Amino acid sequence: MNKLLIKNAKLVNEDSIFAADMLVQDERILKIATDIRAEGNIQVLDAAGRYLIPGMIDDQVHFREPGLTHKGTLASESRAALAGGTTSFMEMPNTQPQTTTLEALEAKYQLAACRSLANYSFYLGATNDNLEQIKRLAPNQTCGIKVFMGASTGNMLVDNTETLAAIFRESPVLIATHCENTPLIQAAEAEARARYGEDIPAREHANIRHAEACYASSSLAVELARRYAAKLHVLHITTAKELSLFTASANLSELKDKNITAEACVHHLHFQQQDYDRLGHQIKCNPSVKTAADRLALLDAVRSGVIDIIATDHAPHTWEEKQNSYFKAPSGLPLCQHALLSLLEHVHDGVLDLPTIVKRTSHAVAERYQIRDRGYLREGYYADLVLLDLDAPSLVTRDSLLYHCGWSPFDGFQFRSRIETTIVNGQIAYTGGQIITARPGKRLEFCR
Repeated sequence: MNKLLIKNAKLVNEDSIFAADMLVQDERILKIATDIRAEGNIQVLDAAGRYLIPGMIDDQVHFREPGLTHKGTLASESRAALAGGTTSFMEMPNTQPQTTTLEALEAKYQLAACRSLANYSFYLGATNDNLEQIKRLAPNQTCGIKVFMGASTGNMLVDNTETLAAIFRESPVLIATHCENTPLIQAAEAEARARYGEDIPAREHANIRHAEACYASSSLAVELARRYAAKLHVLHITTAKELSLFTASANLSELKDKNITAEACVHHLHFQQQDYDRLGHQIKCNPSVKTAADRLALLDAVRSGVIDIIATDHAPHTWEEKQNSYFKAPSGLPLCQHALLSLLEHVHDGVLDLPTIVKRTSHAVAERYQIRDRGYLREGYYADLVLLDLDAPSLVTRDSLLYHCGWSPFDGFQFRSRIETTIVNGQIAYTGGQIITARPGKRLEFCR
C-alpha cells in the first residue's frame, strides 16, 4: 500500500480556493482535511502554500503514433504533457493508418497501454463511408467520434451531406467536430495565390481560413445537432462570430445533459494575427489564429461559460517541415508542455482566475465526456494532481523541451509560473523539471 501526504497546499476545486492537506493512498484521494498527520510509512510532499489543482484533461491532441513518429510518439508527447500538467488526453484519428475502424481503435489502446505515461482515450474518426463502424461502437469504447467538417488528410474530410446527417442521427457517443468550410477556403487560397504567387505571407493564413469559413461550418454542425438531438462538441472555436451559436451553462452539472458545447484552444487565447510577422508558420494551424478582437472575444467567452472547455490541439511537425513556403508548410504546433503555463499568464494579467481555468481544463471535460472518477479534487477520485507555483518563472529553451519535434512557438518566452509536480494515479510522475517514472497511464473510463 503506497501513501502520499501532501501538506500545506492551497486546493483549487469547484470554484473555491482553500488551504488543506490531502492524503493519497495507492491511486486515489483518500482524504482531504485541514490537518492530516503523517503516520507510519508514508511519503510527505510539502506544498509550502503552493496551489494544488486537478490535472488538465486535454480533449484534443495529435500524438502522431502510429505512422507519423518522426513528428511525435505516444511516449514523447505524453512525457511533455506531464511536464505541462496534463494527466489525461484524448487523441485524434488522423494517424497512419487512420483510426477509422474499431480494429484500428483497439490497436491504439494496446500501444498506449505500454507507451503512454499519461491517461488516455482515442477518438474514432468519421469518413464518408464508415457509418457501420460508428454504429457498432459501444458507448464506453471511445471518448467520441471525430468529424472533420473541413480540409483534412486522406479521406477524413466528411463532405457528403447525407453521410453527415446519418452520423449525427446514428452516433452512440459525443460528436466532436473540426468546423471549416472547404469551398470558401479554396476560393480564398486562389485569391491569395493570384496576389502573391506561391510565396504567401504567413499572416495571410488568418485571411484565407477566415471567420466566414468557420461560421458556415460551425452553424451547419449546430443545425444538424439540433435536428437530430445529437451530442455535439465543436472544437477549437476561433472567431467572435461563432460564439453566437452557443450558450453558457448555469453550472457544471448541466454539461452532461447539454447537447451543444464549445471549446477554445490555448494558442488561440494567447496568439493573434500580428504574431505571424514574428513567428511565421510556427503558429500556422487550422483553424487559424485570427485577430486581436477575436482573441479577446474568446477570453470573454471563457469567463462567461459560453466556451465550456479549453484544450490544446497539440499537433507537432518537424522544424524542417515548418520552414517551407505557405502551401507546403503543414498546419499545427506543439503545445501540451506549456498549455497550463500559457493559461496562467491570463491569471497574472487579471483576465482569468484560477478556478475558471481549473473548471475549463478539468471539471468541464470530465462532465462533458462523462469521465469516471477524474477531473476533481474529491475523496475517492483518482489522484491526478498538479502542484503550481505562481511566483516561480519558467524560461522556455530548446534544451527544456520534451517534444519529439524539438521546438516550440514559446521558445525564449519566460512564463511567470512553474509546474512543480505532476501526479498521475497517485504516483509522482514529474517533479523538479524531471520525469521520474516510467509507469504507464490508464485507459480512461466513461459513465455512459
